[in-house]
Amino acid sequence: MTAVLVLEDGRVFHGTPYGAEGETFGEMVFNTGMTGYQETLTDPSYHRQIVAMTAPHIGNTGVNDEDPESSRVWVAGYVVREPARVASSWRARRSLDEYLRDQGVVGIAIPGTRALTRHLRERGAMRAGVFSGGALAPVEELLERVRRSPAMEGADLAGEVSTPQPYVVPAIGEKKYTVAAVDLGIKAMTPHRMAERGCEVHVLPASSTAADILALDPDGVFFSNGPGDPAASSGPVEALRGVLDAGVPFFGICFGNQIFGRALGLGTYKLRYGHRGVNQPVQDRGTGRVEISAHNHGFAVQAPLEGAFDTPYGPAEVSHVNLNDGCVEGLRLLDRPAFSVQYHPEAAAGPHDSAGLFDHFCALMERTRATAGAVSTTDSGAGDEPGTTASTEGSKGA
Repeated sequence: MTAVLVLEDGRVFHGTPYGAEGETFGEMVFNTGMTGYQETLTDPSYHRQIVAMTAPHIGNTGVNDEDPESSRVWVAGYVVREPARVASSWRARRSLDEYLRDQGVVGIAIPGTRALTRHLRERGAMRAGVFSGGALAPVEELLERVRRSPAMEGADLAGEVSTPQPYVVPAIGEKKYTVAAVDLGIKAMTPHRMAERGCEVHVLPASSTAADILALDPDGVFFSNGPGDPAASSGPVEALRGVLDAGVPFFGICFGNQIFGRALGLGTYKLRYGHRGVNQPVQDRGTGRVEISAHNHGFAVQAPLEGAFDTPYGPAEVSHVNLNDGCVEGLRLLDRPAFSVQYHPEAAAGPHDSAGLFDHFCALMERTRATAGAVSTTDSGAGDEPGTTASTEGSKGA
């Protein structure tokens, strides 16, 4: 049996069906991770994308019931070079091929994943379609259908992947903080990492307003990763502005970083082919430390790389940069407890260089709580540090 991958610019790759048979459309991207294919498949940030894996063998460890980042596969299609013939892991419950069939994910195995990756690096991410099973229509007809499929630019997708109802991830051990986490496409490991640090995480729908978020009286607010074009997402931007006005500590990851940038008045733009994998070098500009980090994004924030810049919430700066292409990898306010990063510190499949960012978020919440208590005591006439504010304390830690 045959299958074809048709790119928007007319490039065609022939192969064999893998996973479910049928047809699918999406933005063609590639992931450079050697591990973590199960986390990739179930990451909501890949909604409406056809993902090609650059590692030559995929499926070696099968699929287990512990590692998914959500309850379903979100990728629109899957491209591999050589599927594993046998799943070899004591944790495996089924093969990857079986898993994709059960989830209705159309895939293709092609001998030229390297050629595909080089093509996307030269031409950029683009629309594509995978077609398999039965007699296929002429390539010209398939190409026309690909070109009629929706583009990623201008797509507002967070609402399509977000939880429809709030839910709570309880703290592991003693509860120390209440965190309101806005689900723009959240990965299961993210609230788990916070729960490990004593956070009771209230996960809220992407449509939540500032009033909905602040009604929880949270110690901190988190905006998650997610799919789509940040320039097309207006509701979360307005919600975040309300949170920043309230002075509640804020932490954003990936799409949350882009929403933070927009709330600060910055623009965003589409990267040529994006960053997707577990090997991106990011530098903390404050310490000079370089961390190898996990990424999954096709858009980035436009911000001045040198020095502080003005925002409606006071001065801000770019805190992290990507050493491969110099794009913005992190933002922070200097006078308020708010920061974000473009990469994924929860990194269930690794690496874990950036896990300390969750500790930093907890430290911000602790400092803000302590400062609020000091201000309250001062207002009652019993304090000895008049003028101390949450925003001043935030500038020390953000």
